[in-house]
Amino acid sequence: MARVFTVRLPDVLGKKIRIRASQEHRTVSEQIKKYLYDALLCEENPDLPLSFIKETLESREEVEAGISRDYEFGVLK
Repeated sequence: MARVFTVRLPDVLGKKIRIRASQEHRTVSEQIKKYLYDALLCEENPDLPLSFIKETLESREEVEAGISRDYEFGVLK
């Protein structure tokens, strides 16, 4: 069950979040959730760049969705 939290942000940070949310077609709440999720991933994997973590998670989802294929080493196409 989702809980509601009240968070006070500096005006500049709030404006930046609103802009990014608009650019990515999200609500402000969804954008904040995304940033928190990304921050938790970074803290749990401090030695890996966020882009690598996201690509790994995306690959895992593709495997579960059945849209991936095995990589053939040494084969150029």
